[in-house]
Amino acid sequence: MRGKLAVAVLGTALFLSGVGAEAQTAGTVSPPRTVFGFDIGDDYKLADYTQLETYWKRLAGESDRMLLTTIGKSAEGRDQLMAIVSAPENLAQLDHYKGISRRLAKAKDLTEAQAKALAAEGKTVVWIDGGLHATETVGAQQLTQTLYEMVSGQDAETKRFLQDNIILFVPANPDGMELVSDWYMRKSDPAERSFGDIPRLYQKYVGHDNNRDFLMSNQPENININRVLYREWFPQIVYNHHQAGPPGMVVFIPPFRDPYNYNLEPMVITGLDGVGAAMTDRLIREGKPGSGRRSVATYSNWTNATLRSTALFHNAIGILTEITGSPTPMTIDLLPKNQIARNDLPMPIAPQEWRFHQPIAYSVSMNRAVLDFASRNRENLLFGMYRMGRNGIEKGQRDSWTITPTDIAKLEAAVEAAPPFKPTGDTWRRSEAVDPALFSTLRAPADRDPRGYIIPADQADLPTAVALVNVLIKGGVDVDRATRSFTVGGKTYPAGSYVVKTGQAYRSTVLDIFEPQNHPDDFPYPGGPPIPPYDVAGYTLAYQMGVDFDRILDGFEAPVEPVADVIAPPPGRILGQGAGGYLISHETNNAFIIQNRLLAAGKPVFWLTSEVVHGGETFAPGAFWVPAGDGVRELLEDAVRDTGVNAYAAAAQPASPTLPIKPVRIALVDTYGGVMPSGWIRWIFEQFEFPYEVVYPQGLDAGNLNAKYDVIVFANDVIPSDPRRERGQPDAASIPAEFRGWLGKITPETTVPQLDRFVRQGGALIAIGSSTRLAQDLGLPVQDALVNAQGEHLPRTEFFVPGAIMTNVVDVSDPLAYGMTEEVKVYYYNSPAFKVAPGADGVRTVASFPGPDTMISGWALGQAKLDGASSIVEADLGRGKVFLMGPEVTQRGQSHGTYKFLFNGLFYGPAAAAQSGASPAGAGR
Repeated sequence: MRGKLAVAVLGTALFLSGVGAEAQTAGTVSPPRTVFGFDIGDDYKLADYTQLETYWKRLAGESDRMLLTTIGKSAEGRDQLMAIVSAPENLAQLDHYKGISRRLAKAKDLTEAQAKALAAEGKTVVWIDGGLHATETVGAQQLTQTLYEMVSGQDAETKRFLQDNIILFVPANPDGMELVSDWYMRKSDPAERSFGDIPRLYQKYVGHDNNRDFLMSNQPENININRVLYREWFPQIVYNHHQAGPPGMVVFIPPFRDPYNYNLEPMVITGLDGVGAAMTDRLIREGKPGSGRRSVATYSNWTNATLRSTALFHNAIGILTEITGSPTPMTIDLLPKNQIARNDLPMPIAPQEWRFHQPIAYSVSMNRAVLDFASRNRENLLFGMYRMGRNGIEKGQRDSWTITPTDIAKLEAAVEAAPPFKPTGDTWRRSEAVDPALFSTLRAPADRDPRGYIIPADQADLPTAVALVNVLIKGGVDVDRATRSFTVGGKTYPAGSYVVKTGQAYRSTVLDIFEPQNHPDDFPYPGGPPIPPYDVAGYTLAYQMGVDFDRILDGFEAPVEPVADVIAPPPGRILGQGAGGYLISHETNNAFIIQNRLLAAGKPVFWLTSEVVHGGETFAPGAFWVPAGDGVRELLEDAVRDTGVNAYAAAAQPASPTLPIKPVRIALVDTYGGVMPSGWIRWIFEQFEFPYEVVYPQGLDAGNLNAKYDVIVFANDVIPSDPRRERGQPDAASIPAEFRGWLGKITPETTVPQLDRFVRQGGALIAIGSSTRLAQDLGLPVQDALVNAQGEHLPRTEFFVPGAIMTNVVDVSDPLAYGMTEEVKVYYYNSPAFKVAPGADGVRTVASFPGPDTMISGWALGQAKLDGASSIVEADLGRGKVFLMGPEVTQRGQSHGTYKFLFNGLFYGPAAAAQSGASPAGAGR
C-alpha cells in the first residue's frame, strides 16, 4: 500500500478559504496534478482520499470561491469533507442563503407572496457527489476535476454558475475511495492494475448497500449526508454520480421508467424531466454521443432507499447517472439495437476504445448542465420547492387519497358490476370511458390518507419505536412528543407518545415509512415474465421494525412539543423491591444489550420458560432472570438507563423452569470480497454488543470447530441459492499475504462434514436466506415448499416476490421465538420457504405463512404458493441445533421486528446443548 499523508483533523467549523486580503487570485489556483502527480482522467491513475483531502485543503487556501468543512466522520474515522463553492459575495452571506433554502423547503408560515420574494432573493443550492460505490471510480475522480474548474474558471458561464448557485461538493464514501484507489495503484505495472479482486467491502460494513440505506440512515456517512440534505441545506437539486452505463452506450440520464412511487409530488417528476433533458441536450451540443434514458435501463423512482431517490421524497430533484468508464482502458461494445436513433437514445455512439479522460469529460459536462439549469431556473426551482412543501402541508390537513393499483382494481370491479355506460356526444374517441359516477369508488372515506400517526409510549418495545422516530428525524421529518396523556378517536395515549402529522413538507417521506407500498403488476406482455423492480417493491419501515402505531384518518390535536433532534429512549429503571434478583422482559430488543453486558461481566442469566406474574406485571415465556449478586445491581442500573429497558426487583426467583444462558462464542461467516448481508449482521452485532469473530471458509474447513465456537451464523448470500452464482477469487500469490486466509469456498465435500460434526457435537448453526441450502447438504428432513409437480423450483412466471412485507404466525412457546408476538411481519424477497417432511423427528416449525394472501406491502405473484409453508424452522441434529430462517430477518438493518429470531438462536442453541440437547422443560410444546 502507498504511504498515506497525515489526515488533518478538520473539526466541525467552516474553514474560511482565504476570503480577504490573503486570498490568491483564481489564476494561481493549483491544478490537481500538483498534488496527485497526474491529471485526472489519465489512464491507470487514481487519486485516493488522502490525496483528495490534501488537495482540497490547498484549494481552500488558494480560492475565495470555496469554503471547506467536514460533515462528520466516516465508519473508519475519516473526516468526510464538503466543499461549499459560490461567488465570494455569496459565501459572505452563507447563513442568509442557507436560511432562505430552509424556509422555502419547510414551507411553514409563509404566504405565496413571501415565498416568491424569497425565491427571487435566494440562490439555488445544488449537491454534487461522487464515489458512493467506490469501485465506480469515475464519480469519485470527476468530483475534484469539477471542483477545480469551478474555483479556477474565468469564463462567463462559470461565473454565472457561481453567482446564481451555491454548490455542495461531497465525496460520498471516503473509506471506500481510499481502499479502492490504493488497491488499484498497488501494482507497479499499470497493466496489472485492477479492483476486481478487492478483499473486503468498500464500506466498512455494507459495501454496495450503502446506497440502500438513505431512508433508514444507519451508516455514518449516510447520516452525515442526510443531515446536510434535509436538516441543514435543503438543496433543490441532488446529483448522485454512478457507473456503469448501459451496454453499447456511454451514460444513462433521467428520466426514469415507470412505475414511480405514488407518494411523490408530481413536480419532482417534471423537474427530473427538465434537468435530464438539459443534460442530454448539452452532451449532444458538445458532440458527446451515447446518452440514453428511460427504457435503456432498469432504473425507476419506486424504492425510497437510495441517495437520489430519498431526495425525491424530500421534494428535491434527485438525479442519478450511470456512466461507462474505468482507469483501465476499455471498449464501447457494438449492440445492433443501439445503433439506431430513437426517442430514448437520440445520438448513438460508435463502438470504440474508451479511455478514462472521456467519461471524466462527460461527467464534468453533465455537472455543468445541471448547474446551468439551476442558474437559468433559479427562482422556479426555489419557489417550486416551496410549492411542493406547501402541497404536502395542505394535503395532510384535508381529506386526500393516494390512488394505487388496488384502488383501480376496485374501480374496474365496480365498472363490471354496473350497467353498460353510453357516453353522449362524440363517442368515437371515448370507447374506454366509464360512468363518471363511479369515481366515488376512488373516494371511499375509509381509504383516505391518514392525517397523522400516533406511536404509543406504552408499547412493549419502546426503544425500537424510538429508533423509528430517529429514522424520521434524521430524514428531516417533523415529529412531536406528547407532554401529557390525550385522547384521539376514543383511544387514550400516555404522555411521551409520539405524533407524526402528514401535514408537513416531507409528507411523501412520512407516508412511505408508514403506509404499505402497492407495486403494480409489471409484465412485458400478458403471460410474460414479471419485470423486476429496481431494488425492492415493498419495504414499509414501520412494519419491518415491528412498531405499534395508529393511523388517524381525521384531523386531530394533541398536547405536544417538537422533538428537535435524535433522542435516546426514556431511561429504564429498576422497579419494585426485593433482594433475590431481577426480571427483564424478553420483548425488547435492547434487553439483549443488558444480557450481553451481564454475561461479559460473568454474571449468571436465566430464561424463564413459562409465563410468570410479578408485581402486577405479566412476563411471557423467555423473561430474563438475573440473580442478585456482587455488582449486579450497579451494572443493571447503568444498563437499564442506557437501553430504556426496565428491570423488576424480586425477593425470589419466580416459579418457572429455567434455561441457563452462558456466554457464547459466535462465528460469523464471510468470504473473500465481503458479503453484504454478513456485513449488516456484523454491524447489528456491534450495535447490540454481541461478541463475535469473523470466520472464512478455510477456518471452517480446518475443523475442530467446537473448541472455538458455540454458534456459527451464515447470512443470506454467504452460500448462494445457485452454486453457479459464486464469485470467482484471485490466485493467492496475486494478493497480499494478510488476505490469503480469506480465500476459499464453502463446499459440500470439505466444509459441510465439518459443520455436520460441529452441530452433532452440540454446536448451533444459524442459516439465513439462501444459506439455508445447508439443510439439504446436512440431510435435514426439510424440503423446498416452492416446487411444481415435477419437484422443480417454481419459475418466475409462477412465483415472484421481489421484496414484500408478509404476515407470519409464530409459535411463541418455542425459545427461538421468545419475546415475539403470535403474528409478525417478515421481510421476504424470493426467499426460501420450507415444507417439513411428515413425521420428521426433531424438526419444528417456528413461523409460517398462515394463508394464501399474506402480503401487506410490495408485490407478490403467486403468493398462494406459500400457504402453509414454514419460514422459520428449528431442527435437532445430534446434540446440536440448526435454525433455518428463510426470510431476511436482518434485512439491511431495517427489520428490527424479526431480530429476535437471530438473537434467540445465538443463545438458545448452545443453552439447549448444555442440557444434553433436550428441549427446555416447560417450553410449552
